This record gives sequence, structure tokens and C-alpha cells, in this order.
Amino acid sequence: MKQILAIENLSVYFGKNKAVKNVSLTIRKGETVALVGESGSGKSVTALATVSLINQSADITGSVKYCGKEIINTSNKDLRKIRGNDISFIFQEPMTSLNPLHTIERQLSESLKLHQGLKGSKVTEKILDLLSKVGIDEAHRKISNYPHQLSGGQRQRIMIAMALANKPDLLIADEPTTALDVTIQAQILELLANIQKSEGMGMLFITHDLSVVRRIADRVCVMKDGEIVEAGATNEIFSSPNHEYTKKLLNAEPSGFPKPIKSNAFEIINIKNLKVWFPIVKGLLRKVVGNVKAVNDASLNIAQGETLGIVGESGSGKTTLALAIMRLISSKGQITFMGNKLDGLTNKQLKPFRRDIQMVFQDPYGSLSPRFTIEQIISEGLDVHNLDKGQNRRAMVENILIEVGLEKDMIDRYPHEFSGGQRQRIAIARAMILKPKLLILDEPTSALDMTVQVQIVKLLRDLQIKYGLAYLFISHDLRVIRALSHKVIVMYNGNIVETGTNKEIFESPKSNYTKELISAALNIKI
Repeated sequence: MKQILAIENLSVYFGKNKAVKNVSLTIRKGETVALVGESGSGKSVTALATVSLINQSADITGSVKYCGKEIINTSNKDLRKIRGNDISFIFQEPMTSLNPLHTIERQLSESLKLHQGLKGSKVTEKILDLLSKVGIDEAHRKISNYPHQLSGGQRQRIMIAMALANKPDLLIADEPTTALDVTIQAQILELLANIQKSEGMGMLFITHDLSVVRRIADRVCVMKDGEIVEAGATNEIFSSPNHEYTKKLLNAEPSGFPKPIKSNAFEIINIKNLKVWFPIVKGLLRKVVGNVKAVNDASLNIAQGETLGIVGESGSGKTTLALAIMRLISSKGQITFMGNKLDGLTNKQLKPFRRDIQMVFQDPYGSLSPRFTIEQIISEGLDVHNLDKGQNRRAMVENILIEVGLEKDMIDRYPHEFSGGQRQRIAIARAMILKPKLLILDEPTSALDMTVQVQIVKLLRDLQIKYGLAYLFISHDLRVIRALSHKVIVMYNGNIVETGTNKEIFESPKSNYTKELISAALNIKI
């Protein structure tokens, strides 16, 4: 097969920091090479350096050849001909890559006009053909939409359409499925594989998820601290890894099961017939013409020391249900917490209960104030609930930092000085310092490396056993749900389609939707 890309002794320096160290790899036509490693290992920097997309302050040495032509130190004019035409990119977060002010049609047409010189109706025909290829239903309607009007899976498909618009020889996909639901992830991987097969294109696939690598890659390069520590055929890497770091990555999967709850555990929360409907209004008089049934007739209960896992795709109602339980959005139905009815209470009446129901969000960087120190962030709830009177607040914060696996000397630092896993520990510490009875965790591990996911799962297990915590754990990652949950609820389009114990759901699922989720997430035929 023809060699498309040849990287030899590539190094990237940011000042004195060597982010990429003497990396060498090749990609042939029709071949997929996976670049695997944890955050900060140098994967994305390597990919960006291949077409000189790195900040000008970076120094690049070594050689990157596309079809025999050197790219390093090539003029910007020549690089523009290669980028988006011969070599295309798909980035992890399409919402930050797509222009929020332009329609999908305008964004796709820009590349077609620039590289292919298409005009008028031919541009629209080409766009509709591309959208059809990547599985966008009713493409003729979607082209006039803006990015925020599409789902995460649809936005990622648009990014793929843009990348494939000019039939590139090489596609560089940087974590293209990390933030997607398991069923959407499976669809995107299948789509990329099919397009690659039909177009004969080479692909550099960057990820930290080895379950994805197993599905899509022909060869694997494992990166650690800017270096490729192991490389080989996918089946060889998975069956006989040589490097200790590769073995660590392969073993980094949430495993085991939660400790059984006590037979005399009392009920923490009970939800009956909960509904969250958002009205659809039209016209000048804002007449209600219907409702979006975000959550429809949900019932559940959680006991002390028990974890209830909620799974489902984006838009299934998982987070809406959690926000309704927190009484952060209005709902109908009965919410009973520790024997007290919360539905119908005013915000003032709810305040005494808020200390006992805490929430940890998906993105800790977005939920932690960048202007506050860690001490201020974690201790904020103590002020709100007047809980630190007569106590050494700083000592309380230091103790909870140690409890969640951080160092007490981190107390005066700011969120940007921490890794993603450390920030998630800080978010957990902020909730735990109030000693809640119920902790609601909304996708707390979805954006983390697999090794960090394992650490967070262990931390949550330990805290639950020590304090008898009840968890409502929301995730689309069934591996994490299986490792943490005593009971599981499966949601689809606002409805609970199946409820059961961990064993019942994973070993004997009843609904076709649950079977589809398990098959997509765990690669198991049921």
C-alpha cells in the first residue's frame, strides 16, 4: 500500500518544555493508526504538528512528509493547499470548531468553494450529498440550521462531512467520539470505517479509550510523556503488551461491583410520578400549543449506602430528572426526602434540605470559579449553611482534600493549576464537606482518561462505605455504571423503559433499547 504520511524524529518544544520527543510513525493508504495515551501525553500536539497548526511560539524539529513531500518549514501558501484538501481534521468538541453565527450550509460551502471552486446550485447539491453520506436525516432541512440547533452526534457528523468534503488522502481524528453517547459513538465509528473503506483514505485516530482502538485501528502507537513507548499491530498490542504503561492502560477499566447495602438501610429518597414538561409557545400571544415531555412519570427510590445508576442517550431526560430532584427546575409529582415532602416547598423552606442533597457536575472546570482559590471554593457551602462556627475552616478544607486524595498544600491554588481528574476531586470535596446524605453525580467521569476514571470510581466507593452515602449516578458509560450501581434505571425520550438490579440489567435486559446500549458499550451480543 502507498505510504501517505511519514513522521521521523518529530520533536516539539514550548520554550524549554519538550512536549513531543523524537516521535516516528507511518500511515499507509487505507490504514488506521491509533495514537493512544492519557491527557498530556503529546497526542494532539503530534497531530497538530503534522500540518504546522501549532502556536508560532513552538519550535518543531524532525521530518513530516506527506506523499514524499516535506511539510516542516513549508510555506503557508503550500500548507493551505494541503490542509482541508489532502489532510483533514476532526476535532473532539464540534461546538468549539463550528462557527455559532453561520448556518451548516455556509460552513460546508466555504471549503467547497475554496478547494473545488464550486458555485451556485452545485454547492448545495454537493452539501446534501455529503450530509446524506454521513447519515444526517432530512438534510435539506438541516442545512439551514445553526450548530446549537443540532445534537452532539449530528454536530460530529457535520464535522466529518466537512473533513471529507474534498476527499482527503489522510484524516486526522482527534478524540472524535469521547463526549458522545455509546450508541452514537458506535454509529460514528462504523461511519468512519465505512467511509475509509470506500474512499481508501488513511486515518490517524487519537484517543485515550482502548475499547475504541480495538474496534477501528490496524496499528497502535502508545504515547507517554511525549514519547512513543510501544507500537505494533492492534491484536499484538492487546494480546501481548510489552511496556508497563501499555499494560496499565489495558487494565484501566472500572471493574468489580459495589458492596451490598445493609439489610436495615433506611430510605433516603422516594420519587413518585415525577413529570417535567416544558411548554411550547407560538405566536404573538405566546399561546401554549404543546409540551416537550423531558421527564414523564418517573418513579424511583434510593436507600442509605445505595447507588442508583441512570443510563440513556443525550436528551433522554437523565440530567433533567436530577435537576428536578434537586428542585432546581419545576416539576410535578411527589419528592420525599428523609421522610419530608419537598414538592411544593418554597426556596426558603428548601434551604435546610439543600445541605443534605449535593450535586457533582460533568465538567468541573465549568463548575469551579476560576477566580476563587480551592479553599474558597470548597468552603463556600459552609458559609451558606452557617456550618463552620467555632471551627477552624482551613483545617476542615485541608482534611477533606486529604479525604478525596489530594494534598493539603494545594489549598491556595486555583482550578486552572490542576488536571481534569484533580478538578473532579475538588468538586467532590466541595460537596462532601457538607456531609450530605444524597450525592447526585452527573456524568462525573465521562471526560476523564480511563486510568483517572478508575481512581474516581474507587474514591466514590470508599466514600460511600465510610459515610453510608446514597448516590444517584448519571452516565452513558455502562462500564462505570456496572462497577458502581446497585440498581439501574434506563431512560429513553423522557421515559423509564427498564428498571432492575445491576445483575438483571447487565445479564438479562428486557427492552430492546437496553440490549442496544449494552451491545454498543460493552461490545456484547445479547
